[in-house]
Amino acid sequence: MTLAALVTLASGALGCTEVHAQDVPGIEICTVEKTWERRTSCLQSNVDFLQKTITKLVTDHQQKLDAANRQIESLKSASATLQKRVDDLLAAQKKMDEDLKKKADVPAKDAAPAAKEGGK
Repeated sequence: MTLAALVTLASGALGCTEVHAQDVPGIEICTVEKTWERRTSCLQSNVDFLQKTITKLVTDHQQKLDAANRQIESLKSASATLQKRVDDLLAAQKKMDEDLKKKADVPAKDAAPAAKEGGK
């Protein structure tokens, strides 16, 4: 097919579909309305849109805050667990150091009397 045929086919296919106007929610310019009833309705529509938007944003942000708070609590718990493990390891290391010191001191004390007896 040639380029002209493709353009004609595409424009024909697009021309067959009927496009309907949609009321897209959003802020409207209400000053163009001539009657007070229509202007009031327009302003009320803007207020409704803004209230729905604010409500949606509040809900979204509250969900994010709740998720962040859950994550913070989880991290606090993990931190407490790790701190306990570190404390346990430090206590075990201190005990092991004391045991090694005691074992090192015991032979030195036993060796001293033996040396005195050998010198007599």
